[in-house]
Amino acid sequence: MSERKVLNKYYPPDFDPSKIPKLKLPKDRQYVVRLMAPFNMRCKTCGEYIYKGKKFNARKETVQNELYMGLPIFRFYIKCTRCLAEITFKTDPENTDYAMEHGATRNFQAEKLIEEEEKRIQQEREEEELNNPMKVLENRTKDSKMEMEVLENLQELKELNQRQAQVDFEGMIDRYREMEQREREREKEEDERETKEMLDRALVKRLRDSDSEEEESSSSKSEKSSTDKPTDILTTVKPTEAQGTTAGGVKRAKVESWERSVGTLGSKGALGSLVVRKKPTTAVSKPSAAAPTSQTDSKASTADSKKASPPVTSQNGSSSLSLLGAYSDSDSNDSE
Repeated sequence: MSERKVLNKYYPPDFDPSKIPKLKLPKDRQYVVRLMAPFNMRCKTCGEYIYKGKKFNARKETVQNELYMGLPIFRFYIKCTRCLAEITFKTDPENTDYAMEHGATRNFQAEKLIEEEEKRIQQEREEEELNNPMKVLENRTKDSKMEMEVLENLQELKELNQRQAQVDFEGMIDRYREMEQREREREKEEDERETKEMLDRALVKRLRDSDSEEEESSSSKSEKSSTDKPTDILTTVKPTEAQGTTAGGVKRAKVESWERSVGTLGSKGALGSLVVRKKPTTAVSKPSAAAPTSQTDSKASTADSKKASPPVTSQNGSSSLSLLGAYSDSDSNDSE
């Protein structure tokens, strides 16, 4: 592989380069090169803008009979991107730039001309001052006078603007600073008030929680102390509540649990006919001598007395019982 990459070639001893035939090429022959547009330009045919840096496949040739200090000048041919019109420009080694030749106009040419004119004036002035000291003094005096005039004009413009200006910038800045200070103070006060309110709410909540806990503890203690025995339900007297009305509109007392299980003595059962309730106020009077003679009359009177005397209950819910002595007494009186 290294044999075909050699840089030095073998020349035999009898090699004569003058004997090599030369190609007869024209002096103005052209080469195809790849380049970029050196400046902004506008096509004269269609008005298309071609910006700096646009790439082209251009043809290059050497300009005949034009040299700058022994350096050749080259000409380039490109085509417009829109209408394909031919545009030519060439190198300018004197100004280290390119010069437009045909087919387009260079943009921003006025700025370049001004720069060139300023440069030319500066060169002429330096040449004059080099050989004439009085010219140097005159130029310095002229420059100082021009500088003073410029400063005076600038000062006049400042005074004119201050007279016409109706806005006090210093006052505006002071007011803005005062407003910022008041805003900061207000925000600080709001933050302090909010924190104080939050602390008060937290304190009230804690006090309420502690009070509720104390109430719950006291209520639980009172409930524990007020608990009764299971048998106290038989001895405690509870207020009667209206449980309903009878057909006659009389309210009935609430039936206790022990009454439901045992039953009352005044119920219509087997013992109802054998029990007589005593009156709570008057004692039972014996029948007089003028009692009815017949046995049927005495039985009827006793039956009437039974119907007339209502059943009386004691405070503990039990009724006083009496045997059938009344019947035996009435029979003995009749026999006598």
